[in-house]
Amino acid sequence: MIEFLKDLKFSWRSLRKSPGFTLTSIAALALGIGANTAIFSVVNAVLLKPLSYPDPDRIVQFMLATPAGADAAGSAAEFNIWRLQNDTFQDVSAYRNGTVTLTQGSDPEQVASVEATAATLRLFGAPIERGRDFAEGEDRPGSRRVAVITDELWRRDFGADPRLPGETISLDRAPYVVVGILAPGFGFDSEPRPDVWTPLAIDPDSNDHAHYFVAAGRLKPGVTLASANARMQLAYAGFRRKYPNYVGPGTGFSVERLQDRFVSDVRPALLVLLGAVGMVLLIACANVANLLLVRAIGRRREFAIRAALGAGRGRLIRQLLAECLLLSLAGSALGLAASAFGVRFLLTINPGDIPRIGPRGSAVGVDAVVLAFTILVSVITAAVSGLMPALQASRTDLEQTLRERGGRAAGGCRQSRTRSLLVIGETALAAVLLIGAALLVRSFTALRRVDPGFDPHQVLTFRTSLAGTPFNRTAAVAQLVHDGVERVAALPGVASAAAATALPLEGSSGLPFDIADSPLAGGPVRVGWTAISSDYFAALHVPIVRGRAFSQRDESGAPPVVIMNRAMARRFWPEGNAIGARLIIGRNYAPGFDEPPREVVGVVGDIHDEGLNRNPGPMLYVPLPQMAEGITALFRRVLPLAWIVRTRAEPHALIAATENGLRGVSRDLPVAEVQTMDEISVRSTSRQTFNAVLMSVFSGAALLLAALGVYGLMAYSVGQRRHEIGIRLALGANSRLVCAAIVWQGLRPAFTGIALGVAAAFLLVRLLQGLLFGIQPRDLVVFISIPAVLAAVALFAVWFPALEASRVDAARALRAE
Repeated sequence: MIEFLKDLKFSWRSLRKSPGFTLTSIAALALGIGANTAIFSVVNAVLLKPLSYPDPDRIVQFMLATPAGADAAGSAAEFNIWRLQNDTFQDVSAYRNGTVTLTQGSDPEQVASVEATAATLRLFGAPIERGRDFAEGEDRPGSRRVAVITDELWRRDFGADPRLPGETISLDRAPYVVVGILAPGFGFDSEPRPDVWTPLAIDPDSNDHAHYFVAAGRLKPGVTLASANARMQLAYAGFRRKYPNYVGPGTGFSVERLQDRFVSDVRPALLVLLGAVGMVLLIACANVANLLLVRAIGRRREFAIRAALGAGRGRLIRQLLAECLLLSLAGSALGLAASAFGVRFLLTINPGDIPRIGPRGSAVGVDAVVLAFTILVSVITAAVSGLMPALQASRTDLEQTLRERGGRAAGGCRQSRTRSLLVIGETALAAVLLIGAALLVRSFTALRRVDPGFDPHQVLTFRTSLAGTPFNRTAAVAQLVHDGVERVAALPGVASAAAATALPLEGSSGLPFDIADSPLAGGPVRVGWTAISSDYFAALHVPIVRGRAFSQRDESGAPPVVIMNRAMARRFWPEGNAIGARLIIGRNYAPGFDEPPREVVGVVGDIHDEGLNRNPGPMLYVPLPQMAEGITALFRRVLPLAWIVRTRAEPHALIAATENGLRGVSRDLPVAEVQTMDEISVRSTSRQTFNAVLMSVFSGAALLLAALGVYGLMAYSVGQRRHEIGIRLALGANSRLVCAAIVWQGLRPAFTGIALGVAAAFLLVRLLQGLLFGIQPRDLVVFISIPAVLAAVALFAVWFPALEASRVDAARALRAE
C-alpha cells in the first residue's frame, strides 16, 4: 500500500509537468464518464431501483393476453374472476387514475385522484398518518362515500386541521367523509401524483365487460410467476365457459411483475442510450490510450534509465497504471460534476412519459449506486486506457534506447500498429453510433411528416371533469355541451367550437360492434369509439369523404346515426358503400349499453387517434346527444370532457376568454389541461425527439473524438518522420506525392475502421427496430451517407498533418539531425 501511494505521488508530479497532455486526457475521460453517469442515473431510477412498496418483486399486474399483445385494462367481470384466485394471490386490487373536483370555498379545484378497491392501499403499503384506510365493504355499490387524502392536500387546502378525519368534504358535488390522511412521502408511481383516494365500487356479481381500470395483486409466499400464470390459464378457462361471447382466439389471462410493466415501454430506448454512451467512453479510452502511447515513447529514455537502476517491468507497469488511475479519477470527478448538468439536460428534453423519475425528475440523482458505478467506471477506464500503453512502454531495449538521442526516440513498428488499431477501433465505434443516430433522426423526420388527418394549427383544447351527479344522464351532458359550444363559438376571435369524449393523438375508447343485417363472422369486433358534438369535424378540418357530418338535428329523439372513418370502411366494406349500413354498438357489453341499430350516414378521413407512429384503425363516431345511458355513466367516470376551439388568431391569446365562457355555463366545473393541438402533436412525438437528440449528441461527441484520434495519430507520425521526409525532399521527392502518401497512410486505418463499423452496424441495427418508424433498419441512404461523412471527416483530420509534412524544410530537418 505504501509503495502504491508512492507511485501515486510520483504520478502526480509527472502529470503536472505535462499540463497539455493531462488536461486533454482528463477532458476526454470527463466527457465519456459524465455522459455515462448521466444516463446511468436515469437508468438506475427507472429500471434498477425497486418499487417503494413492500415486497415489490411479488406485486404483479393482471393482464388480458390478445393476439395484438397484452392489455393491462380490466373489466368488472374479469376482476371478479381474478380476486377468487385466493390460493395464488392476496390483496387483489383494482384502481384507476383520474381527477375529481374538490369544492373548498368558492372556487372549485380539479385534483388528481385514484379510485381503488379496499385492498389497494394495503397492497402498496400506504402509511396512514391519521385515521384509517378503506374498510372491507366500502368498495361495494351503495356503500357510504369515504375518502383518504394526502398529507400535502391536507396541509395545502385544509390548513392541517387535526379535526378533518371524520369530517365531510365535497368531491364532484357529492359529500365524502374523510376517513384517513396518508403520511407524507408515500410515493404512488403515477403522474401526476394523486391527492385523493376514493373507493372503486365493483359489484361482485357484475357482468360488466367495459375495461376502465387496472388490477394488481401480490403473489403468495412460495408462488412463482410461472405457476401464477399457469393458474391464470385455468381461471381463463372458467371465464370462457361463463362468457363464451366475450372471448376470442388467442386470448387468455396472465400476470406480469408490476415493475416490468411500468418500464416496458422505455426499457429498450434507455438500454440503447446506455450502450451508446458506453461506446463514447470506449472511444475516449482509445484516445487517451493513444496519448499515453505517444507520451510513453517520449519517455523511453527515462524508463530505460529506471530499468538500468533496477526497476522491474512490473514496477514500470504499476507506475503507468497509477498515472492512468489518477487521470481517470480526475476525469470522474469532473464528469460527476458535469453529469448533474447532463441530467438536467435530459429532464429538459424528457418526453414526459418516462416513469418513476418523479416530479421534475426529483427521483433522478447521484446516490450510492450511481457513485459506485462512477468509481467502477473510473477503475475500468484506467485499466482499459492504460494497460496496453503500460505493457508497450515496459518492453524497453536498454542498450538501444540509451544510445538514442533524446529527440530521436522512435516508437517502433509495434507502437505504430497499436496506435493504428486504436484509431480503427474508435472510428468503427463512431460509425456504429452515427448510423444509429442517423436512423433515429430519419425516423423522427418521417414521423413529423405524417399527416395527422386534421389541422392542428390554431386549435385550443380544454378538459372538464363530468363526474358530478348532475351529469349522470345523457341529456344533462348534451345540454352542457350545447350551451358551452354555443357560448364559446360566439366569442370574438373564435372560428368554431366542439366537444368530444377524446382528443386526437391521445387515444380513444373501444367498443364492440356488429352489422345488423349481416352479422360479422366470429361475432362482434372491438373498434375505436368517440362521442362528438356536431361541429367536431369542422373545428378540426377533418374531410367528409362520403355522406354527411352530424347536425343539430341528430338529437336524442332523432333516428340513431353513426359516422365511421375511411379505415373502417375499407376493412369491412372493401368493395361496397358503407353509407346506409346499420350497426349495433356495445350490445351486452355492460349494463345500459344496449341501443337500437345506428345508420351509417357518413365516412370521414382517418385521424391518428393513437399517435402519429401508429396507423389509424377502425373508428366510429356517434353524436353526444345520442350516447346510451350506460356509456354516459361509464364515460363520465373514466374521462373528462374535451373542448375544442378553433381560433382566428394565436390560440393562447384566447385562453382567458374561453375559460370564462365555459365557466359561465357551469361555475362548479373547473377548466383544466389547457393546451393547443400543436402542443399535443409535439408531445406525441416527444419520445422520438428524446431518442434522436441524445443519439445525435453522443454520435457527435464520438465523431469529434474519432477525428481527434486520427489527427493525433497523423500529427505524431509526421513529427516522428520529419527527418525521413526531409531526406526525401532533399533527394528530389515531389511535395505533392509526399502529401498524398501521408494522407493515404492516415486514411488506411480510418477506412478500415469505417468498414468494420458499417459491418457491425449492419448486424446491430435490428436492436433499434422497435424505435424506428417509416424506415427500414438497414436504410440504404443512411448506410451510404454516414460512411461518406466519416470519410470526409477523416480526410479533413489527416489533411493538415499531411500539408505540414509537404512543407518540411529539408535543410533544417537535416541540420537538426
